[in-house]
Amino acid sequence: MTKTATRARYTLEFKQEAVRLVEGGQSMAVVARTLGVVDQALFNWVKAHRAGKLTGADSKVVSAGQMEISRLRAELARVKMERDILGKGEPRSRTSSECPAA
Repeated sequence: MTKTATRARYTLEFKQEAVRLVEGGQSMAVVARTLGVVDQALFNWVKAHRAGKLTGADSKVVSAGQMEISRLRAELARVKMERDILGKGEPRSRTSSECPAA
């Protein structure tokens, strides 16, 4: 009995992030190797993105406006997480009632 290989399915967000890395100046080979995808797949994603036809695992065509909204939502979520992490690391200032008596 032979096993059939299942084709990997990537979300639209994953593909958009991969494309963003390539368009940010990283080479396709490095991005593909880092993400564990085939070079040709990444090339196809970049080509589809530039044509405004990048789709995710659900196979819906996404407009450039929808891609921008998705990118901005992801960036907003990242900024909120960074803000929350940085906010927890700040030491609280002591009030006079919290200072130990001398």
